[in-house]
Amino acid sequence: MAFELNDRLAADTWTVQDLALCRVLLMNDKRYPWLILVPRREGLRDFHDVAAADKATFLAEIDHVSEVLKVQNAAHKMNVAALGNMVPQLHVHVIARFEKDEAWPNPVWGLGKPVPYAASEVGSLIEVLKKGLVG
Repeated sequence: MAFELNDRLAADTWTVQDLALCRVLLMNDKRYPWLILVPRREGLRDFHDVAAADKATFLAEIDHVSEVLKVQNAAHKMNVAALGNMVPQLHVHVIARFEKDEAWPNPVWGLGKPVPYAASEVGSLIEVLKKGLVG
């Protein structure tokens, strides 16, 4: 069975690129620098579902994406979470946080309305993210 991205994730994000294991997605909410990693494996719901052979790669990609977002945005704190209550497909949120952001110090979920990126700004932002991810 081929990898398929959950419809809700597809609707709420822009694809940045594929890493060795995960698809990297940009959350369409410019209030926060926010990426989502989705392992390109079928049937994964929780961390313990990730095959032993993939676990080191999965964690390394989470670390790498976290570091890229932190450096590119001079973030005060990085939030990394895998909830899966609304979207059953395993995915990990990596969110750069700032002491002055709208939600600080609380979680970003359920606060305010997302502010979508303008189509004109997405392409250049994705290019910057890609450069950081391969650098």
